[in-house]
Amino acid sequence: MWISVVILCVAFVVFLFKYVTGNRGPNPFDVDTREPLKPLVTDQKEKNKVLKQGFLASKVPEHLDAIVIGSGIGGLGAAVLLAKVGKRVLVLEQHDRAGGCCHTFTEKGFEFDVGIHYIGDLLEHKPFRCMLDQLTNGQLQWVPLENPFDKVVLGPPENRRVYPIYSGRDRFPGELKKCFPGEENAIDKYLALIKKAGRGVWFLALLKLLPVPLAQFIVRTGLASRLSPFFSLASRSLTEVVNELTDNKDLRAVFSYIFGTYGNIPKDASFSMHSLLMCHYLNGAWYPKGGASEIAYHMIPIIEKAGGAVLVRAPVSRILFNEAKEACGVSVKKGQEEVHVHAPMVISNAGLFNTYQQLLPKELQALPAIQTQVNMMKNGAGGLSLFLGLNGTKEELNLKADNYWIFAENNLDELVESYMNGKREESVKKVPLLFVASPSAKDPTWEERQPGKSTLSLVTFANYEWFEEWKEGKVTNRGPDYKELKEAFINTILDTVVEIFPNVKDKIEYIDAGTPITNQHYIAAPRGEIYGCDHGTTRFSPELNATIRPQTPLKNLFLTGQDVFLCGFAGALAGALTCGSVILNRNLHLDAIALAKRMKTINKKEQ
Repeated sequence: MWISVVILCVAFVVFLFKYVTGNRGPNPFDVDTREPLKPLVTDQKEKNKVLKQGFLASKVPEHLDAIVIGSGIGGLGAAVLLAKVGKRVLVLEQHDRAGGCCHTFTEKGFEFDVGIHYIGDLLEHKPFRCMLDQLTNGQLQWVPLENPFDKVVLGPPENRRVYPIYSGRDRFPGELKKCFPGEENAIDKYLALIKKAGRGVWFLALLKLLPVPLAQFIVRTGLASRLSPFFSLASRSLTEVVNELTDNKDLRAVFSYIFGTYGNIPKDASFSMHSLLMCHYLNGAWYPKGGASEIAYHMIPIIEKAGGAVLVRAPVSRILFNEAKEACGVSVKKGQEEVHVHAPMVISNAGLFNTYQQLLPKELQALPAIQTQVNMMKNGAGGLSLFLGLNGTKEELNLKADNYWIFAENNLDELVESYMNGKREESVKKVPLLFVASPSAKDPTWEERQPGKSTLSLVTFANYEWFEEWKEGKVTNRGPDYKELKEAFINTILDTVVEIFPNVKDKIEYIDAGTPITNQHYIAAPRGEIYGCDHGTTRFSPELNATIRPQTPLKNLFLTGQDVFLCGFAGALAGALTCGSVILNRNLHLDAIALAKRMKTINKKEQ
């Protein structure tokens, strides 16, 4: 009996190994495609020739292999992967510039990023760095942030505590122990747990790549939680875990501070999701040299070289299907007309809700398999951003290449829950959480591009319902009541900013805020969310992750981006890699790792 069980288990493991490592399709990471570094282009008009190519039917390439809806990093990533194996891909973007949350905009002479504040895990020859180098042919440069890269600020001005967060697998816990003497054991246990959960994330990708029957078998037998510490810890909330580690409320808050990068308060957040973010920054944090727009700027030429195109002002109104209910193209709204563009494959980076609830014909929306996926997910929290243009250099304003996470106190769950559930007239007076960063201080080319100026980008959360009544208004003029509400948020937030950064007082030349309905307009977020679908504990059940995958229930329609995998830049790229793996019929995650190892070996030999 036991011998039979052992034989079956061994056979199962061998099958999994062969399936996961089997190479059946073309490999975008077959060779190192990095090219000699070209001069940085700082002329925005030149960059716009790449980033702002408007849609015309005459610009659509012939004989397309695929159409990608949305030019965020999930869409561009999938398009570049296909382009690298010779596929002709058309990327369509509804906004007036490519990049999704990687785009930048300029107002009153100030350039602002909207979603790229810092990226982790970019040490030379690490798989993630290798993948990004290949997706940009080595033209995207990264600049390390300060160390400490984050500062956690707790409490009101009269009782403010500041805790620096350092990168480095030894320095991170070492510096925390200096701040919290007597809590060494709790800090060591926390670090061990986040590493344990982080190491198990490979199983999340596995569930999305295995055949559906096999993935369901693994889920139903409980093997996912037994084989992967990521899934074994995923159902536990962040609050639950950290409260078991320590009674120190400030340390609990510091353990939990980065929840703002995925949008769930600690009591609703999956400890495994949180662990991934903490692990992501253990080796440091970086910012793209030249600003966030450099990302799309260096990816688009690869798509074009393969015969594809990235076109903006191209809102897709619906996905086209043939009589066999196979995706066969999209309809683009051009003025009052619709332009049909056909291809044998459609890849949506528009998000799960937009794809299933807006872009499908009604009869396909109603399919049980579609409804199952829709009902598994829910919208994430709405985001509110502030953009400050400042007169002065980073030295004059005392701005550094780091980030501040500012909290009104250390009871994070209670603070944010009260704020988000409150009436807008009350909540606007007590914003409990604020992320503050200076893109201008992080970019060494800034002074050359915009001398004597600086910027601050600020992010918090806000309820979509607080702003919903103005969603149909003109984006640049939604009326006096909307403007008054925005100004109330701005004033509340400015009080905190000026207290933390006193040198910016009286130096503000430009200020504006983007609300959840701003996000709805510019990045097509259904309810103003900035991280796609909700990332609470239910998002990380094995069943959901085996069900929500690049393949949709409709033939030739695929999903990419953060709703397929995880939120954020790295999560959306992982979604693109997973989508590319399915389409090309090979494990691109392993291919990227293999290339990184080869490049590291070559580099050692050359030294």
